[in-house]
Order: sequence, then structure tokens, then C-alpha cells
Amino acid sequence: MQINEEEIVQLTEEHGGDWGINHVRRVLELIEIIGSDMEYDRDVIWVATHLHDWGAYSFWAQEGVDHAVRSTQVAEEFLTAREYPEDFKTRVLECIACHHKCDASNSIEAKLLFDADALDFFGPVGVLRIFSKSFKNLASALKKSKMKRETLPPQLLLEKTRELAAPRLAEMDALFASFERDSFGHF
Repeated sequence: MQINEEEIVQLTEEHGGDWGINHVRRVLELIEIIGSDMEYDRDVIWVATHLHDWGAYSFWAQEGVDHAVRSTQVAEEFLTAREYPEDFKTRVLECIACHHKCDASNSIEAKLLFDADALDFFGPVGVLRIFSKSFKNLASALKKSKMKRETLPPQLLLEKTRELAAPRLAEMDALFASFERDSFGHF
């Protein structure tokens, strides 16, 4: 099987912009760290990570359709059109479908993508990601950042991810405290 990495990167950059491709790069780096002592299919991870948010990009997004669902639809069309093997396609689609909701029954690749994607919401990078999407409404961005801070850590599946999350979460807490102090509680 031949993966056309150039095409996948080009489409991710074209439709996800710097925001999308840099998220993919960070998630892949995090997967390398989290999975350093694990066996997993790096091709499945590479393709799934690049395609996991395609359904959120305006080119493919559909009003009222969750982006994980839409990304799975878009990825299935993409992989089918390029005649990827069924087993490979199934494994990639599993990763994409559950990149925001995963559990112990899922494959190691799905768990790695889920945990790394969640971890990218933690720490200053995670907060700034949300603020960059919500620059006109700081109160909303702060609320969303705090919600991610509270809801995602208990969902992490892998011990290594929980270890990596701890200092990032402490940085988030310090950042929130500074933000609230320096804004005199007006957010």
C-alpha cells in the first residue's frame, strides 16, 4: 500500500491552514512520546491524525454535523476513492470516529489519537488554541478552556498521557488564575 503523504499534507494545509497542520504536527509528536514504549501501526496513526479534523474545516464541514462524524465521512470517501485496503481504512476510520470519545475497547491507535488530541488542549498551547478561535469573545474562550480543563483529564486512557498532562494542567491553572487576577474578574 502506498500512502500519498504529499497529497494528504497538502489537503490538510489547504483546508485547515496553519492552525490545522500545526495541530496535526503537535498531535503526531505527542503520539510519539506517549507511544514510545508501545507497538502500533504508524501508518494508521499518521493518516488518521491528518484526517481527524477534516470535517471541521469549512470546505467539508456541515452545519449540525459533529466534526468527528463528518471527518469520518470525508475520510471514508477519500480513502475509498484512493483504494486503500479495507482493513487499513477500517482502522483509520475507527481512530477518527472516536477521537473525541474513546474507551478501553478501542484499538491502541485510537487510544493514542484520542489521548494526544486531548493533551493538545492542555497547557498554554491548548488555551491559546481556543482563544485563537474565539478572539472576539474572551469570556466564551475562557469558559471553553476551563470546560476542557475539567472534562478531558478524567477521560485520558493511557498512564503516560496522564503523566504528561499533570504539568500542563498546572500551567493552565496558573494561567487562568493570572488571567482572572489581571482582568479584575471581568471575564
